[in-house]
Amino acid sequence: MAHKTPFYDLHLKAGAKIVDFGGWDMPLHYGSQLDEHHLVRQKAGMFDVSHMTIVDVKGVDATAFLRYLLANDVQKINTAGKALYSGMLNEDGGVIDDLIVYFLTPESYRMVVNASTQEKDLAWINKQSQGFDVDLTHQANLGTLAIQGPESRALAMSVMTESRKRSAKDLGVFFAAQVDNWFIARTGYTGEDGFEITIPLSDLKQFWNDLIAAGVAPCGLGSRDTLRLEAGMNLYGSDMDETISPLQANMAWTVDLKDTERHFVGKAAMVAEKEAGVKMKLVGLVLQGKGVLRGHQKVVIPDVGEGEITSGTFSPTLKIGIALARVPAATSDTAFVEVRKKQLAVKVIRPGFVRNGKQVF
Repeated sequence: MAHKTPFYDLHLKAGAKIVDFGGWDMPLHYGSQLDEHHLVRQKAGMFDVSHMTIVDVKGVDATAFLRYLLANDVQKINTAGKALYSGMLNEDGGVIDDLIVYFLTPESYRMVVNASTQEKDLAWINKQSQGFDVDLTHQANLGTLAIQGPESRALAMSVMTESRKRSAKDLGVFFAAQVDNWFIARTGYTGEDGFEITIPLSDLKQFWNDLIAAGVAPCGLGSRDTLRLEAGMNLYGSDMDETISPLQANMAWTVDLKDTERHFVGKAAMVAEKEAGVKMKLVGLVLQGKGVLRGHQKVVIPDVGEGEITSGTFSPTLKIGIALARVPAATSDTAFVEVRKKQLAVKVIRPGFVRNGKQVF
């Protein structure tokens, strides 16, 4: 039986088409995936992300534990509410999951990891915590809405209490604030500004209804995927997984090797791969003609080798085919994608196509 978020009945009332997503009954769309995509790019939409896994890490060894667990170094973040993106690696350097960790105090952090990997992640985190003086709490009785788009922050603040509004207004990008039992983070997965707000179950229905009344429409997983792909953001299970190193998933910047004394899970594999030379890389592809790029299509780079599309779609914003693809490291700026026995020309760029509603390549 699939899991349901606390917003499930509200999704049904709003006319959502429900689909299975990693064992969760989630809204695919509420009528038009395309309209929802444009709404987020042009105004504001909200996504139920309550299926994401929230783990609070507390204790005298909280910092030391996370410096061991994660490839990025939490010692970089020492201001209350500051967020850090990182991979959580296995010993071979594969990505068990990607996540955001928030610094609250030197003895208190909050991690938000993916939904489809929840059981695996929780088991791994608990296993790695052995020997550290930390308490781990899976916060299952909360709800989270991501309100995204150029008008999202103003509309979300318009329905907040004065104390929450003051805290939200002053938040910098990739910061969070805890106020009146709400956890308000200026983060997102769409390439637009906005908040991800985690609240007690008792506040869910009122907040949902207030946002709709303010003009923020509910949006589903379909538009969330095209938005994140336009933004060049990885999807776990498609663009990286336990068999793929972060160095091959456009996540090299999240592997912090500056402190030679710090040991973290997967460090030896990362050092060895860098010394041997990284063989593959994740790039963006832009189709040079008509068509749609899809996952698992073959990418051909003349005189270099072959790769594969990991995520592909037709960009609703740019009206062209776009994709993320893993290709040989020597790939330059041109390649071809095999589509129905034809080779279609693509331009190779750094991952990322649209940010804040504008083309970025």
